[in-house]
Amino acid sequence: MQNKDNHSNCVFDKTTRTWFEVSEKKYREYDRWRTALRKRMQYHGECSCTRNKWWLCDGVCQDCVFHNYTTISLDEPLPDGNGTRGDYIQDGNPTPESLMANHDLLEYLIMRLHETDPEADRIIQLLQDGVSARKIAEILGRKQRTFSKELKDFRDMYRHLLDN
Repeated sequence: MQNKDNHSNCVFDKTTRTWFEVSEKKYREYDRWRTALRKRMQYHGECSCTRNKWWLCDGVCQDCVFHNYTTISLDEPLPDGNGTRGDYIQDGNPTPESLMANHDLLEYLIMRLHETDPEADRIIQLLQDGVSARKIAEILGRKQRTFSKELKDFRDMYRHLLDN
């Protein structure tokens, strides 16, 4: 095993720095797994392993010399000493105020729907279940075009509230 060509079914162990010969089937299975892992890590920018060093890849990325640490702690102090990254990065979660405003808007719209249609609870339940307007009209015993027009008119009347 002096030549690289003789290592076609061998796996290199970095800790012991030795080659281990394995069956063709096991080698293909192992090579497919580590290649997929390496490509995924390279796609995410976490691996910088060059083609001539692929034989060193054993799938243990955290201990690899080619591993790029792309995660950044938000608690790490900034270089200028003015706080942390977490102080300057906005949170994507909605604020309590916006949650309450959405809740109030939903209650208002449900109240207005009750005023315009006596079967509002049933319509809301069917809409939440993902039933189409055609099927809802059939269940309520109404014409589909009439029901769809009423639903469209209701949405158009209160769309300005949703745009804000």
